[in-house]
Amino acid sequence: MAGQVAGARQAVAGAHRIVVKVGSSSLTTAAGGLDADRVDALVDVLTKHRSGGEKEIVLVSSGAIAAGLAPLGLRRRPKDLARQQAAASVGQGLLVARYTASCARHGVRVGQVLLTADDTSRRVHHRNAARTLDKLLAMGALPIVNENDTVATDEIRFGDNDRLAALVAHLVRADLLVLLSDVDGVYDGDPSKPGTSRIAEVRGPGDLAHVDIGTAGKAGVGTGGMVTKVEAARIAAAAGIPVVLTSAVHAAEALAGGDTGTYFHPTGKRSADRLLWLQHASTPQGALVLDDGAVRAVVDRRTSLLPAGIAAVEGDFTAGDPVELRDSAGRAVARGLVNFDAKEIPQLIGRSTRELARELGPEYEREVVHRDDLVLLHP
Repeated sequence: MAGQVAGARQAVAGAHRIVVKVGSSSLTTAAGGLDADRVDALVDVLTKHRSGGEKEIVLVSSGAIAAGLAPLGLRRRPKDLARQQAAASVGQGLLVARYTASCARHGVRVGQVLLTADDTSRRVHHRNAARTLDKLLAMGALPIVNENDTVATDEIRFGDNDRLAALVAHLVRADLLVLLSDVDGVYDGDPSKPGTSRIAEVRGPGDLAHVDIGTAGKAGVGTGGMVTKVEAARIAAAAGIPVVLTSAVHAAEALAGGDTGTYFHPTGKRSADRLLWLQHASTPQGALVLDDGAVRAVVDRRTSLLPAGIAAVEGDFTAGDPVELRDSAGRAVARGLVNFDAKEIPQLIGRSTRELARELGPEYEREVVHRDDLVLLHP
């Protein structure tokens, strides 16, 4: 076992393209405001690890809202969306300015990339994001990705950028994802209590089945706790990307393949971008209720969804939107990109594509959701 862990850590050290995510608590004080020394310490590690361009790093950084608290006279992270957006508006400029000045000490230029969940779920948007990030890396810049909190609505609680980091790692075809926070790994209990130990590696969800994952960070300035970090690690691992979860103070050791934090082994293979976005980043705009035969066809035989298998339609969506596919009990079994507007589907329900083509035209002789634009949702 020790040899396997060591081998995995060697693979970490050999990673060429790396996505590093850092949480708010690792960059700011509990009262709000950036800690310049912490930012400089992180930048020193990242720029050194780039080895003069031999390695590529994308930084997904939280901290915009937290950085804006003190300047706006806020004592703690506000609960209402409007003040969160105001804090993000002030803090984002401060955050990027701090990174820019810190990286300039090493002759490294910074490129800011602001994303929302909508950017990661719509195919055209995420292709554009991928091109931008690729070009920034090719030109030797350090891309700094953050959620666009100033305009986000529900997405502002995206998981404190943890889930976004996993999706960005897939987007840029990263060899490694490093999640940095204020805890140096996943523990089998409360790390502040004696008798608990760090879990060195995770090979699959079963390894954490009996572990009580905490729900909050120590500093209280971010939204994500260990739960969101473990979920992000699982998303990346399922997409074939190894993950190291550790504390920011151990960043250098983690990137060098040292025995720090928790290492998540890849559990799946890289899939098409649109499928990962569909499963983990899209927001369903409605739902299609399937009859029992259609559920079996979609789930067991992995077929496309045809009009004949639909029992009901819910919501107001347009062609190309993500929708949930539900069984008769209301359980979501899959998610897919729909080929028709919601208002069109009632006239299609329960009918064959051949019949629809004869009556409505050849454009109706097609699937409601094609199997290539469909992902199963496992319990």
